[in-house]
Amino acid sequence: MELTLTTPGLLFPTVSLLLLAFTNRFLAIAALIRNMYAQYKANPDPLLLPQIENLKIRVRLIRDMQFLGVSSLFLCVVCMLLLFAGMQRAGEYVFGGSLLLMLASLALSIWEIQISIRALQIQLGDLQEEKRRK
Repeated sequence: MELTLTTPGLLFPTVSLLLLAFTNRFLAIAALIRNMYAQYKANPDPLLLPQIENLKIRVRLIRDMQFLGVSSLFLCVVCMLLLFAGMQRAGEYVFGGSLLLMLASLALSIWEIQISIRALQIQLGDLQEEKRRK
C-alpha cells in the first residue's frame, strides 16, 4: 500500500469533529461542576461530593482525550511534511503513530462514556428508591 498526502489528510475532518465533541463535553461537565460546587457551598450535602469527584475524573479523561487527539493531528501534519519531502518510510511510521494516538483517544472516550452512564444509573436508582418509598 502506498501512503499519499491525501491519506493523512482524511483524518483532519474526523479529528476536528472529535475535538469539538470533546470540548463540548468538557464545557458541559465544567458547568455541572461549578453548579454542584455552588450547591454544596450553599447546602453541604454529602451526596454531592462523590458526584463532584466523578466529574473531576471525567474532566481529566476528557483533557487526556483532547491531548491525544491534538497529538494525533500534529503527527498527521508531520506525516504530510515527510511525504511531501519524499521520506515515504518515515511518513508511514509517523502516520501509524498518529493512528495509534487517535485509537487511544477514542478508547479514553469509551471509558469516559462508561463512567458517565454509571453515574446516571446511580442517580436514576436513587430516584427509583424515592419513588418506591412513597
